[in-house]
Amino acid sequence: MRDQLAAMPILTTCLRHFVLLSVAVPLTVIMASPALAQLNTVKPVTTTRQLQQSASTLSQPDEPVLIKTDLVTMTVSVTDTNGRQVSGLEKKDFTILDNQLAQEITFFSDDDLPASVGIVFDVSGSMSGQSIMKAREALGAFIQTSHPNDEYFLIDFGSRPRLLLNRTLDGDEVLRELSYVAPQGQTALYDAAYLALAQLTNATRRKRVVLIISDGQDNDSRYTFTELRRALKESDVIIYAIGTNPNANTKAEMYGRLALEELASASGGKAFFPRDSGQMAEAFERVAVELRCQYSIGYRPANFIANGKWHRVKVTVRSPTELKRVFVRSADGYYAVGSVR
Repeated sequence: MRDQLAAMPILTTCLRHFVLLSVAVPLTVIMASPALAQLNTVKPVTTTRQLQQSASTLSQPDEPVLIKTDLVTMTVSVTDTNGRQVSGLEKKDFTILDNQLAQEITFFSDDDLPASVGIVFDVSGSMSGQSIMKAREALGAFIQTSHPNDEYFLIDFGSRPRLLLNRTLDGDEVLRELSYVAPQGQTALYDAAYLALAQLTNATRRKRVVLIISDGQDNDSRYTFTELRRALKESDVIIYAIGTNPNANTKAEMYGRLALEELASASGGKAFFPRDSGQMAEAFERVAVELRCQYSIGYRPANFIANGKWHRVKVTVRSPTELKRVFVRSADGYYAVGSVR
């Protein structure tokens, strides 16, 4: 089934010219890797000590672990005024500013690459059984549209996160695991997202994604939102969020929505807030297609100093002649990490 979907016209169209979707963008700071020696690129290593700990253990955060870097890579999506992704662009169409200094692009690719995808599923008491069922059904659309070589792991959370499934290529197995969950307990969203980042440090795919299905509220985590956001910006992970409560009315509900939007934005991903089952299925499919229609761009920063400071990055693109305007989304920067301490 997934092999058939891999050849769907919508994906073929995306890779050739346009596709109906919005955005996606992570940033990765990397160092030497034999697997990519032919490109003279390097493997993602930026992380924190917490993320180097066992994925099954949560502890209070420490200082960042700083590691020498060489090449900065980022994933970029380009859309037109109707939100359709623009494909077919070339390296010469892109410009990168690092702390306002123009950079030479040394690596460029628009290949359809598989991803390591961590699915973080809210089963706390704030989620109704019906919401869980609808989200599980819509998740099937995501899995069917994803790359056939994507690998998955599954985390659910109420008062604490649980790793239910680790490293599988079988998307149906993910859906089977979710058949047995029931809403209960408080909500430890930040701990669950942090656990997902930890799991992804050992991922086998270069593209690393966390897909959060939740209302965004948190009332039982040991990690704070600030700690989670910092760890996220030190990682090479994209976060997508599917909000299960589109009608945010109370202060807690509105804060939950803002939390999902901020986490997605910080990583270069996107948050969706579907209002019905149809919109939810569409949101999952849009995420899956976006992940398969992105540009990878790499450069070595001029006058790079590994001092751990934040570098702001801006990516611009020259509009194709047939389009009046295009929009670019990418991560907004990276930490210039240095030697391990």
